[in-house]
Amino acid sequence: MKTPGETAAAPPPPAAGADRYVALDFANSELVLPAGRLDLLATPAEATQWLVERGLAGADAVLHEPCAGRLRELRTHLRALLAARSGGTVPPPEAVGAVNAALTAAPAAALLHWDGTSGFRRAQVHPADRIADHAMAVIAADAADLLTGPDAERLAPCGASPCTRFLVRTHAARHWCSVRCGDRVRAARAYARRSQAKPA
Repeated sequence: MKTPGETAAAPPPPAAGADRYVALDFANSELVLPAGRLDLLATPAEATQWLVERGLAGADAVLHEPCAGRLRELRTHLRALLAARSGGTVPPPEAVGAVNAALTAAPAAALLHWDGTSGFRRAQVHPADRIADHAMAVIAADAADLLTGPDAERLAPCGASPCTRFLVRTHAARHWCSVRCGDRVRAARAYARRSQAKPA
């Protein structure tokens, strides 16, 4: 169920860096488009689909609202950390605590399994009621790697209003999370130049 102000608009292509960092993709699952707000985790079904599509839950996974709500809460804290890192400000202690809590909420070790068809493999074991815990632990670990690694220096918010996504800059001149946002900014600048050039 969408909240007031949300739309059924399709999300833009993934932001630069979201293909390498699931935590960045997760933080960007709530965004503002020119048509309005879009939350890709708005309902338990949408949150489940998001996790399944990224390999963070099995195809038979089912989340309920308490777990979907916990995912959205972690996302809020993660966005606060990305904003602090990219803006050079002090991160909120509760946001750091939330990521650390997620890191330790599920077993980190992938256990060894054997079956006659595929032989040995390693896989996380998590009962159905720990699907959210497992996904949050993976996202939190990825977020910690992003925030402490070399790409942290290139974290930035998208410069195209009203977009609220974050990106990892691929070069110093990149200020937009996607080609779509960049095109929108360039079109607005071209329109402004034409308007200023018109005689009074």
